[in-house]
Amino acid sequence: MELVVVIILLGILSAVAIPRVMDTSVFEQAAFRDGLAATLRYAQKTAVSHRRLVCVVVEVRSVRVRIAPVRGNTGCAQDLPGPDGKAVFSGGAAAGVSPVGTIYFQPNGDVTKDVGGASFWDAPLTVAGGVPSIQIAGATGYVQ
Repeated sequence: MELVVVIILLGILSAVAIPRVMDTSVFEQAAFRDGLAATLRYAQKTAVSHRRLVCVVVEVRSVRVRIAPVRGNTGCAQDLPGPDGKAVFSGGAAAGVSPVGTIYFQPNGDVTKDVGGASFWDAPLTVAGGVPSIQIAGATGYVQ
């Protein structure tokens, strides 16, 4: 009798738990979110430390970081390699982010929607798969 109950419980666990563990898209989405947040923090810190404009171009499945070649320049013309040596951070097929567009990290630490720094960034970045969204405080540049 006890053996039958154990076999039934193992059958239920294998039917419910194993597919969840084997679904790698959840892990890919969480890893993409964490990598995206780290990339945004890196861009903000680089803008402040180099006193230059840093642009983060957010696409659905990838992010490109660019920096102004000289101080005072209002265009991001050079790729900014991250800690891994690449200027592009990309997620897997299950990754996705919205809204897409360019986020401007100003030399003073502000995060804005435009090159001139007239309007602060105020929209959270939502990553697919139900992982928590990434909040960016426009006035301080804080990424959480």
